[in-house]
Amino acid sequence: MTASLTPVPARDDSPPPTLSASAWGLIKPYWVSEDWKAAWGLLVTIIAINLIIVAINVWFNQWSAKFNNALVSKDVPQFWRQITLFIVAAFIFITLAVYRVYLRQMLEFRWRQWLTNRYLRAWLGERAFYRIERDRLADNPDQRISDDLQSFATNTLELSLGILSTVVTLFSFITILWTIAGPLTLKLSGGTWTIPGYMVWAAAIYAIAGSYVIHKVAHPLVSITYQQQRVEADFRFGLIRLRENSEQIALYDGMRTEEGSALNVFARIRDNWWRVMKYTRRLNFASIFYGQAAIIFPTLVASPRYFAGAFTFGVLMQISDAFSTVSGSFSWFINNYSSLVEWRATVNRLREFSRVIHSTHLRESVSPATEHGGINLHYIDSDSLATKELQLALPNGTPLAAIPDITVKPGSRWLVRGPSGAGKSTLLRAFAGLWPFGDGSIDAPVGAHTMFVPQQSYLPIGTLKAALAYPSAGDTFSDEACADALRACRLENYVERLAESTHWTRVLSPGEQQRLAAARALLHKPDFLFLDEATSALDPANEAQVYRLLTERLPGTAIVSVAHRESLVAMHEHVLDIARADERAVA
Repeated sequence: MTASLTPVPARDDSPPPTLSASAWGLIKPYWVSEDWKAAWGLLVTIIAINLIIVAINVWFNQWSAKFNNALVSKDVPQFWRQITLFIVAAFIFITLAVYRVYLRQMLEFRWRQWLTNRYLRAWLGERAFYRIERDRLADNPDQRISDDLQSFATNTLELSLGILSTVVTLFSFITILWTIAGPLTLKLSGGTWTIPGYMVWAAAIYAIAGSYVIHKVAHPLVSITYQQQRVEADFRFGLIRLRENSEQIALYDGMRTEEGSALNVFARIRDNWWRVMKYTRRLNFASIFYGQAAIIFPTLVASPRYFAGAFTFGVLMQISDAFSTVSGSFSWFINNYSSLVEWRATVNRLREFSRVIHSTHLRESVSPATEHGGINLHYIDSDSLATKELQLALPNGTPLAAIPDITVKPGSRWLVRGPSGAGKSTLLRAFAGLWPFGDGSIDAPVGAHTMFVPQQSYLPIGTLKAALAYPSAGDTFSDEACADALRACRLENYVERLAESTHWTRVLSPGEQQRLAAARALLHKPDFLFLDEATSALDPANEAQVYRLLTERLPGTAIVSVAHRESLVAMHEHVLDIARADERAVA
């Protein structure tokens, strides 16, 4: 890992975006963003296509009456005329239907791309990703950024465009149904009752009653689906972690333990899936019954007037078709209930993630659990790093270690020692601005180039040159400079592999990874170099070689090492012994 004492800027040098925690707040920003022209252009085009398709469906409804009447009357010329019209209309319909999906997919991806860029900046900006993991504030942020954002963009567009098309269809076919079905006259209790547009009222009552029943039956699916998304992500993360640590697991012969752990996590998927099945079964019973009844219901309701000779068979079919369309429009909630459940669960996960990223807990540099004011990191006009009355604490406020006032000057060499758990690595996290828990202050030079090297450095998947240059771009340093750094750190066997792309963490041994990290430091030439057990995997000879290289090639770099080996004392000018909070550290 490498890091800078100065805040890491976003790629466009602007602060990370603020993510809203409301459903409308998740939807609105894209439509007023820098991509608004393309977004609205695509949306208006899709809406126009939807409206034309609705108009064609209205025409098809009128066409069906003429076509069926031609069949009943055996009017051959009219039959072929209607067939010709149908072919033309069908060709137009197919073309529009294909491009409606094509353009919607284009808009979905543009929205998802914009959301992904925004969430990645917010997640990585101001090291929010680190604090989320450190304080365990949200599970599986990778899933929320990759899967949830894709689902959110897709389902939001599908549902919103669907309901718009449904409303237009509803009003178009209500007019048809109201007009051609006519009123129903009933004689009850010696009086005559006339119900105008009775087929419309029948469709509305049928759909509203069905929607109410289905919601009552299946509304728990929202929370169950939310939980299903979570446990699925946990299971996938566990498998990825197993794959990443395959060698260590194999060496420990831990396959059965890992299998047991994976099956335990999968058992949570199974248990929750049974709940999904239970409520989906209820939903399907209700919705399938509703759909099957809808096949015969319009004919049943319209049959009295048909048998009374109020309209022809073709009109009866037209009424049945119009009724199905109106009923289907009224039934939008029923037909899209599963999608609404998934959309609501996705929105809830994104709202939670947005709140976590921008919560006060993340924004404050002070932990609310500490008794004092928290560690203050100041950037001043100086060439030295200094601590003042620095005290480290755990996130729950428990004192960890007291650090004496020290000043790390350019070119100085400091060795930090102490028992395990005393807070040595935590001190380096405080220098990096990653640990606010405690009290006191740290004064750091403005604009200082710093590098933090842990026991196991991060190696990105890609070329060896990119891994060596990290966090800079792979082309920051010349091939000659990279080759020289590798040779200096006794990695000459890898000089010819600078352009090779692979998973270098799996290729290099722990010792080679630590020597690669040393070569990385030689290339970057930081002002301050912090080494946290960064040579623990090296034998004494290679460890001494690395420190000689750092001293000779980086004479102006201040080096602060955390280590246990006594052999390193001779390679440092100053020793800082850290004790527990109840023992005063000695410089």
